[in-house]
Amino acid sequence: MSKVINLKVKNNLLNLDATEIAELIKERKVTSEEVTSTLIGHIKKINPSLNAVVEERFSDALKEAREKDNTIDTTNWNNQPLYGVPISIKESIHVKGMKTTGGIVHRKDLIMSNDASVVEKLKKAGAIILCKTNTPALCFCHETDNKLYGRTNNAWNSKRTAGGSSGGEAALIGVGGTPVGLSSDIGGSIRFPSHFNGVVGFKPGKFQVSSDGHFPPDNIPLKARMSSIGPIGKSVRDMQLVYNIIKRQNEKRAFYEKMQIEILPNDNGFPLSEPTSLFLDNIHNHLQDYYQTNISIPPYFNDSAIIWQEIMSVDGGKEIRDLAFNTDRPNLLKYYMQEKLTKKTTTHLYLAWALIGANLYKPSQKRIKEIETFIEEGDRALNSYLKNRLLVFPVYHRSALKHGELYKEIFSVKKTYTEFMPYIAYANVWGLPSLTIPVGFDDNHLPIGIQIMSRNGNEHAIFRLGKLLENKFGGYIRSTYHD
Repeated sequence: MSKVINLKVKNNLLNLDATEIAELIKERKVTSEEVTSTLIGHIKKINPSLNAVVEERFSDALKEAREKDNTIDTTNWNNQPLYGVPISIKESIHVKGMKTTGGIVHRKDLIMSNDASVVEKLKKAGAIILCKTNTPALCFCHETDNKLYGRTNNAWNSKRTAGGSSGGEAALIGVGGTPVGLSSDIGGSIRFPSHFNGVVGFKPGKFQVSSDGHFPPDNIPLKARMSSIGPIGKSVRDMQLVYNIIKRQNEKRAFYEKMQIEILPNDNGFPLSEPTSLFLDNIHNHLQDYYQTNISIPPYFNDSAIIWQEIMSVDGGKEIRDLAFNTDRPNLLKYYMQEKLTKKTTTHLYLAWALIGANLYKPSQKRIKEIETFIEEGDRALNSYLKNRLLVFPVYHRSALKHGELYKEIFSVKKTYTEFMPYIAYANVWGLPSLTIPVGFDDNHLPIGIQIMSRNGNEHAIFRLGKLLENKFGGYIRSTYHD
């Protein structure tokens, strides 16, 4: 009988989240080795067309899985809720014995000697690192493509972007390559890919998770408050589980029974597709049975995209430029034109253009002081405003674009980022926790997601609302496009 059960479970493993896989391992209905072997076989099958996995440790993972199976009787399940569960890690996060290249050619042989603190916590929780996933060069773009590993395709359509910078992670989970993984977000890097690939993602609030062991590091305080390491997966409960594992121990939780929902209006002054508008309307109608629900624009919404761009450009891109070119100091415009014409340089076109933009948009010292004052005032105001409020936003104005189009929308000299970044930038500028959930598909059968945000401490309320919407609108559905 157990063999029949195991076979049935094994055939369904690609669809299951980490919580259920861990439970099946605990109940001896499937072994960690069976899970690991199944995922490895699937990755080998789909990765040639997806190009999400850039480095694997399949042999070591299988060995660790067998060890987990052999020691299962002595497991402390309270301390190891991910016991025997294979996971993936974004390439920008250090894993001992694996590379962290940032997609940069001159870093192609750099192997890390230590785990990032978040990876160490996941290993202690019983997780098995299966592979690392692709990013844009130095995570400095919203499309996942670089000179070292190439382009990652969308989980639902190879002609569409996977988003970035966590495009490899979201695409892999979108096709069921792993149940959950670790990513990072400074400008939508978890939420863009989650939205485009139909997966669930959670960007923690400012300073709630250690960033030690992330590359590039965030050494500038204004940028550090916008950046966070967080999970991508298949379910809201997995986001809550992984967040509780990786968060700092001093993270505080607020308790407010009566949360109010504020949904961003469709006519908010910025572009929004008709399918996304309809989903927001449906969400509004559904939530009125459970919450006090309003349609409104929260404070500082209109300012966020510009402030985000200025903060990202606060050093003129120097930190990223130094990492990209090592000891060289090239003329960026000349380098960009050379790459555009020949495609034979070692730096991707997207990165070169982004660095030119960062230099052009670099704020003056006077302007930086103004931004710091503005941020201080905004933090105080939003901490009060969001005390018992949850915000519901779109992620982007439409579903996954064709390769190259997202880059053009956000990195245009016409500053069209001011039109397309407000939905994403709000959570980064104000350091808010933000949960992305798939709520359906458009006419092209491409996923559409929404965000739920609030202040630090209200994560439990965010997850609770997320589960409600997940149950109503379907949540994660595995893409079989690349099967």
